[in-house]
Amino acid sequence: MGQARRFRSVALIVEDDAMQREMLSLLLEESGYHVIQCASGEDARHVLDVAAGTLCFLMTDVQLGGRTDGVELAHIAKERNPGLDVVVTSGRPLTQPLPDGAKFWAKPWAPLDVLREAELAQLS
Repeated sequence: MGQARRFRSVALIVEDDAMQREMLSLLLEESGYHVIQCASGEDARHVLDVAAGTLCFLMTDVQLGGRTDGVELAHIAKERNPGLDVVVTSGRPLTQPLPDGAKFWAKPWAPLDVLREAELAQLS
């Protein structure tokens, strides 16, 4: 008989900076997440089209390559999965409204904040 596999929570990281995207992914993988990485809003929209209901955490930068920015992505994600924990981050002040329940973090943020938020998302 095989051992039961532990369910792994799924996170979507959307960041056009490869180093930041990889750092976030490593942090979350160490917290037990399965991580899907996207460099553009369009790639992330495709993930949301097929897997929005399986995600429990989304972290996105506001400025992304392509036509879809992180704020628009947050709205799409919350429409498809209202219980999704969404964090939008930027080095600039946010000028657009976020959907209800989404959080804005100004850069730079601490890796410990990401870990804490990821843990909260797993509990919800």
